[in-house]
Amino acid sequence: MHLTFFSLTRRRLGLLAAGSLAGLLAALLAAPAAAQSQSGTIRFILPNATGSGVDAITRAAQPALAKALGANVVVENQAGAGGVVGLQALTKAAPDGNTLAIVSNNVVIFPSVLKSLPFDMPGDFTPIALIGSTPLVLVVNPAKVPATNAREFLALLKAKPDQLNFGSGGAGTILHLAAEMVLDASGTSARHIPYKGVGPMVTDLLGGQIEFGTAALPSVQQHIKSGALRAIGMLSPQRTAAAPEIPTLAEPGLTNFSADAWFAMLGPKGMSPALVKRTQEAVVAAFNDPVVKDTMAKQGNTINVSTPEQAQVAFRSELVRFGNLVKKVGLEPQ
Repeated sequence: MHLTFFSLTRRRLGLLAAGSLAGLLAALLAAPAAAQSQSGTIRFILPNATGSGVDAITRAAQPALAKALGANVVVENQAGAGGVVGLQALTKAAPDGNTLAIVSNNVVIFPSVLKSLPFDMPGDFTPIALIGSTPLVLVVNPAKVPATNAREFLALLKAKPDQLNFGSGGAGTILHLAAEMVLDASGTSARHIPYKGVGPMVTDLLGGQIEFGTAALPSVQQHIKSGALRAIGMLSPQRTAAAPEIPTLAEPGLTNFSADAWFAMLGPKGMSPALVKRTQEAVVAAFNDPVVKDTMAKQGNTINVSTPEQAQVAFRSELVRFGNLVKKVGLEPQ
């Protein structure tokens, strides 16, 4: 900030000495553009804990994002309150493109599950792009849950109403809502244990403190492969190519619902259209990188980067869609 001011001041003095009023006006008009230029380091706030699906996706794309943006990319996890903490930090950032966020669709859910928010979604932000979607999977601790498939697991839930505990990355997150959708669709019940992020939830699931949970496939893929967790079913309508051996919950008959998770890039409110366009183009380039494309495919993610205009429309329509889902499963605002 001080360097920009000094540079501009020196330029003004030179122009005044030369008696160039036109040059001075040009310099003044250039000042807002200079204030909106990206620096050598761009901070990515993740309103999710380490170990979440968004965390795995962002860190896989981090080198390609740095190359496409022409800057160092620093990733900061700021979990808490389902994403509110990290997003509140984003609202305080300057709209110069030096602070951005990659978020999950938690951000369009918690307006329906929290009685008050310190910001408006998406009005206090700049939607830059929907990047893609990631599959959700229901997993259990095999030492605590004897069920080996969806039919056995649903039968267990029916035999033990409100006796099994399931975790989530926080009350009102997509992982919480997805599990509630499974319970609602199957006519069963269980106790919800909210955590401050996916990482702590997965840790307790591995340790047997909770019996089951839903998670983004990238965040639990290694634990499924090692046998530490058992996959019961994908929450998507079709199996994923990244784990074709895992059946969907629709296969044993839960065809009246599906749950998905998408991820997107947000900036602070007030970013210039030119800066938004340049940043969106960098997202397209980064996720077209061959290494990133291969990693996304292995994680089961589907990449389809939207335009900023499409992102703006999608955020508003998804607020309505998830608001209706929250009402359907009976989650009360907290």
